[in-house]
Amino acid sequence: MTEGVGFALGALVCYGLSDLVYKRAAVTGVPPHQFMMVQTWFFLSLVTLYGVVTGTLAFGTASLWGAAAGVFAFTGFYNFAQSLKSGSVSVNAPIFRLSFTVTAILAVLLLHEPLTFPKLAGIGLALIAVWLLLGGTEFGAERKKAATASLVRVLIATASVGIANLLYKYGLRDGATPASLLCVQAIGVVTMSTALSGYIDGRVRPVPRVWPFSIVAALLLSSAFVLLLEGLARGQASILVPIAQMGFVVTAAVGFVFLREPLYPAAGASASSPPLAALASLGERLTRRARRNPDSSLVPRRRNHAV
Repeated sequence: MTEGVGFALGALVCYGLSDLVYKRAAVTGVPPHQFMMVQTWFFLSLVTLYGVVTGTLAFGTASLWGAAAGVFAFTGFYNFAQSLKSGSVSVNAPIFRLSFTVTAILAVLLLHEPLTFPKLAGIGLALIAVWLLLGGTEFGAERKKAATASLVRVLIATASVGIANLLYKYGLRDGATPASLLCVQAIGVVTMSTALSGYIDGRVRPVPRVWPFSIVAALLLSSAFVLLLEGLARGQASILVPIAQMGFVVTAAVGFVFLREPLYPAAGASASSPPLAALASLGERLTRRARRNPDSSLVPRRRNHAV
């Protein structure tokens, strides 16, 4: 087994569950900026505690990569939280977690990690999955506008987190520990999220319903980040990050079963099998085309033959 895979699998589960917390916070009406702010408070406390307990909280110049990663991570998770106000978790979460395609491509180009056929195939299938998820549903005019805004935000989030994951690898390669990277990142993110919340609200006073969601999200995300970085300290980013980001399978499955979100064939199949997704999407599109245009060539015509 490739080194670090066990850590990546643990991160997979934690990331998937954290996405559900983000969705529940959004549908409950929790302000995203306050949710992020309180979450970062607890995230900083938890990763600092991890570093102290393990004795790995050692700061150096390499730890500054965590500050750079924090800017992109904050941008990513804030936009993801905003996207869920009008978007479906079973669609947005898979797209968000496909940030590994950005990380894998950059790791091959910048870190000179080997480009193998399985990696190339995985990236290609992931891009196909995004296309299927985006084309699997139809909306009215108002919902389409909201869905477009949600899509823009989740794509920004995807690119941002993909870059952040690469920056972690740079820091680890230069000698930083996972705990020091995450602690420096958290200090920067706490500063940004608290300043943003103060700017939006005119004060720093989160509403009561923020706390339970933010605390649970912080527990899950701190666990996910620690596991991912411990894995990256041992293995390749282009292998481990894609595994960790497959948490969207957990998110989509629980979203369908427990949140009663609609299960579109293309979306469901894309979370489990790209070939099935392709067939499901093709079937959906042909069916919709036939319904919109009954006289099209997709529907057999009756011919009247002269007697």
